Amino acid sequence: MKVRITLVRSPLGRKPNQRRTVEALGLRKIRQSVEKELNAPIQGMINTVAHLVTVEEVK
Repeated sequence: MKVRITLVRSPLGRKPNQRRTVEALGLRKIRQSVEKELNAPIQGMINTVAHLVTVEEVK
């Protein structure tokens, strides 16, 4: 299953691991989206920055 991850809040001023996680997901700008295959590592990254991103399923 693929998901679309969209950055909706800035990682500036957040903990360093959260900033690195946003960057590792490939997100650089607000409202930028990436599509990723949902697996355990990606789900863990989403959980780490859940307050900064929105996630929706891609059909």
